[in-house]
Amino acid sequence: MLCYFCAYLDRVNVSFAALTMNRDLGLSAAAYGFGAGLFFLGYVAFEVPSNLILERVGARRWIARIMVTWSLVSGATAFVTGETSFYLVRLALGLAEAGFFPGIILYLTYWFPARERARIVGTFMVAVPLSAAFGGPVSGLILTAADGALGLAGWQWLYLIEAAPSLVLGVLALRVLTDRPAKADWLTADERAGLAARLAQDERPAEAERPLSAALLQPRLLGLALVYFGLSTGLYAVGMWLPQIVSGFGLGPLATGFVSAAPYGAAAAVMVPWTRRSDATGERAWHTGGPAIAAGLALGVASQASGPLVSILALGAAAMGVFAALPTFWTLPTALLSGRAAAGGIALVNAVGGLGGFVGPSLMGWIKDATGRFDHALAAVGLLLVAVGLLAARLGRDIARRGAAA
Repeated sequence: MLCYFCAYLDRVNVSFAALTMNRDLGLSAAAYGFGAGLFFLGYVAFEVPSNLILERVGARRWIARIMVTWSLVSGATAFVTGETSFYLVRLALGLAEAGFFPGIILYLTYWFPARERARIVGTFMVAVPLSAAFGGPVSGLILTAADGALGLAGWQWLYLIEAAPSLVLGVLALRVLTDRPAKADWLTADERAGLAARLAQDERPAEAERPLSAALLQPRLLGLALVYFGLSTGLYAVGMWLPQIVSGFGLGPLATGFVSAAPYGAAAAVMVPWTRRSDATGERAWHTGGPAIAAGLALGVASQASGPLVSILALGAAAMGVFAALPTFWTLPTALLSGRAAAGGIALVNAVGGLGGFVGPSLMGWIKDATGRFDHALAAVGLLLVAVGLLAARLGRDIARRGAAA
């Protein structure tokens, strides 16, 4: 959770840096949106290979490598000088971080049985809205208080200061993480054997025998990748632009940070209870699709809102819906695949979702430059979320029936 907290902060702090960085570098809305989204092209390019490497060399070493690398690249963003260098650093940051999130999802399958995974993934993923809720005020404070110190702008200090915890945690991960239960000397022999027996019940021998390429081309898995594309588009379309939407209400950087934190605070409050409910009932389809549909409808309301209060409330409802859907969603591909197929399949789904991270911010920037407004972009993303919510419900029911038949 601590690692993901810092990873997400380093991934999206560009949205706060943009409040002053865009002016200093002469970036248009379209250029900023394209550069923010370029992170995900680098991320996608190395996603599947990264997860396969993690399975081979172990989570401890590979996650530590990822964290140290991305912290250095994130800090280097402080020294970009224009569009080209901004684009290159964002692309490099995606390459550096590729494999972290799907690697953790795979890592959790080594430790937790399937019937507990919605709660566990939800607990892990609550780091994301907490990171955004905490990072908003802190980023606003750095932009205001550090501006001009040692000749650097506030946005430059923002990148340098917020990259440091990731570097420290990368070193700690190498010492703290244990690759698999069999290597856990902090468990007794009976505890290791008992956990291994519980996890073995989730294994699918047929998947282990199936070629990796065949496993990755399953229609259900490709459908899940499309669902995650829609969820990621919604998450990052709003996340990368929320500070600029809020600052458009006439607020300064510090106030923008606090107001932007509110939707994420609400999302953090709902994630864990929702995933606990999914585990308690064993229902996955509508626990994924329902919140996605609600988020899409909320963005539709936000696109038509006539005042700041309604806009913030609607954006908060959209954030709650997306973040409630995300952890339950990850129970679906892990229920469909196991073994090496799970390593590749989880990475493939996350890679396609990463394209949504590119499309969302880029679409928002392009429409903002073309129309001078955000409402049309919010409505378009809302429709996409409704569509993938319906698809998630359909796929979730199919996977549940398949599991029952097996």
